[in-house]
Amino acid sequence: MQQYNIHAAKTHLSELVEKAAVGEAFIIAKAGKPMVKVIPCFSGTAPRKRIGFLKGQILVPADFDEMGQNEIAGIFEV
Repeated sequence: MQQYNIHAAKTHLSELVEKAAVGEAFIIAKAGKPMVKVIPCFSGTAPRKRIGFLKGQILVPADFDEMGQNEIAGIFEV
């Protein structure tokens, strides 16, 4: 990852912003010490779906734990 000092970043800001916008992150340093990392706001790809994204859209019956209980018991009884 490229590192630029503050002066160079100010001088070439528009060029660096264009690079970051297409996914090329970089670091801005002060006196050689890294201060900030510049990354694009939007990656251009859809975010991954997370667990719970259907919350409130699916109804689970109150007797869910008991559904099919007789059929299952019948399978295991001798």
